[in-house]
Amino acid sequence: MPYRAPADEIRFILDHVVRFPEVAATDRFAEATPDTVSAILAEAAKLSDGVLAPLQRVGDTHGAILEDGAVRTAPGFADAYAQIAAGGWVGLAGNPEHGGMGLPFTLAAAVNDMMSGAALALGLNPLLTQGQIETLEAHASPELKALYLPKLMSGAWTGTMNLTEPQAGSDVGALTTRAVPNGDGTYALTGQKIYISWGDHDFGGNVCHLVLARLPDAPRGTRGISLFLVPKFLPDEDGNPGPANALRVVSLEHKLGLHASPTCLMAFEGATGWLVGAENAGMTAMFTMMNNARVQVGLQGIGAAEGAFQHALAFAMDRKQGRTPVEGTGKGSGTIVDHADVRRMLVEMQAEIFAARALALACAAAIDMEKATNDPDWAARAALLTPIAKACGTDVGVKVAGLGIQVHGGLGYIEQSGAAQYLRDVRVTTIYEGTNGIQAMDMVGRKMMDGGEAAYRMFDEGEKVTELARPVLPDLADTVWSAAETLRETVEWLVEQEIEERFAGAVPFLAASARVLGAFYHLKAACAEGRAGPRTALARCYIERLLPEYVPLIAQARAGAAGLYAIRPEDLAR
Repeated sequence: MPYRAPADEIRFILDHVVRFPEVAATDRFAEATPDTVSAILAEAAKLSDGVLAPLQRVGDTHGAILEDGAVRTAPGFADAYAQIAAGGWVGLAGNPEHGGMGLPFTLAAAVNDMMSGAALALGLNPLLTQGQIETLEAHASPELKALYLPKLMSGAWTGTMNLTEPQAGSDVGALTTRAVPNGDGTYALTGQKIYISWGDHDFGGNVCHLVLARLPDAPRGTRGISLFLVPKFLPDEDGNPGPANALRVVSLEHKLGLHASPTCLMAFEGATGWLVGAENAGMTAMFTMMNNARVQVGLQGIGAAEGAFQHALAFAMDRKQGRTPVEGTGKGSGTIVDHADVRRMLVEMQAEIFAARALALACAAAIDMEKATNDPDWAARAALLTPIAKACGTDVGVKVAGLGIQVHGGLGYIEQSGAAQYLRDVRVTTIYEGTNGIQAMDMVGRKMMDGGEAAYRMFDEGEKVTELARPVLPDLADTVWSAAETLRETVEWLVEQEIEERFAGAVPFLAASARVLGAFYHLKAACAEGRAGPRTALARCYIERLLPEYVPLIAQARAGAAGLYAIRPEDLAR
């Protein structure tokens, strides 16, 4: 069964589960009418199914290669990207002043979900450009905006982010790339950057790099980092790509997955760049790109999970192996979908995807509401949900892709089945844009500096859902209510702890939070369905089978740091 973009599922979530109707009701996003939303989702699904999905395997087997210093992408990728650009997909949420459509970020996130399920490696390219667009809109000079934003939004030019160096991974403040003023308003950048996704390609146009670097005499650490825009080709007087800049791709990384996405070691050898934002304020500007990119990476994980689920379901419905009667019928199809454990895995996969997708789209809607209203409560909600959406979406991607292999049995371990590619491709999403451990630390650290108020408001909203469900689904409502109260008590405990205690339990606390939020969304879907039907059955499976995991997760979150640090490095190395 070929990939089929989940446009109907996404539309249901937007209409009935997350607060997207409020987004569409604002003046800023008034053009997001029901007809427009339907058209966007339908066309994105058509592109994903018909153009991107057929490239999934060829991209993996052929990969991107480096020839004579230039990257050559897999067959069909340049044409597919041209169709992405021609459709206006890159500038979907961009400012109309510079050629964007001005539609909600939530719709761009939904499109990313579908494209990621079809061909994760190719879908990463426009995602990076969209992040660069947001950064330039927020921080660039009017001159840079006028020159670069129309090209980026049209897809004629693409964007990257260049943060990491061999000695400066999560510790960005350790970077050593230098930027020296040229005296004409430009800067000469010298240094190396690693792990640069889509650092070069053969799609034509220009590749525009956002590069973190240090000015002479800049303060140490992150306080001394500035952000620069460094194009592959220097624009001429007419704004067209001119002479090559002093930068090059040294090599491509040989990776576990995402073979079709060129991951570059970049060398900047006195390359000309332009300052974006204020001097020594590069981290502030870069976080504009990274925060929304983290939500999008969560949706990459969800998209990959969707692809893996569909792949596994098609196999399970076709593979004949024994005859296991279906409960209550005395009959079985003879295919493995009727085996209890296979059915359990498939149901679990679908339930996990729904919860993670609803969470990510709820976060995207909060980002849109913050933009449309400037309401600090929406800003706090978006900030709190962002690390959860990133970590939950990518963890679900890895889990579901692993289950997809298991459903295939021995064949899943064979590359020709295609099942393994989903796991190889999605694995990096738990690492880049900030590891999921860093997301959890961010959640219990910076995102709890309000004393947990944003979390409490979110629980209040979720508990209203349980009240709505209680008359007709009392057992599920009571279970979810109890879980939410336990999580609320844990937040009260957490905000009183020292930071090392919080960090020691950060990952299980984030996972427990995602579990409870997922239960809220499943329960809301059951209510919207009318409390009977497949969504209600799926909600019951999630709440009865997966939600109880919050209990040991909370216990881990509250276990503290002492036990971890009682085991010394030399004890680990014995």
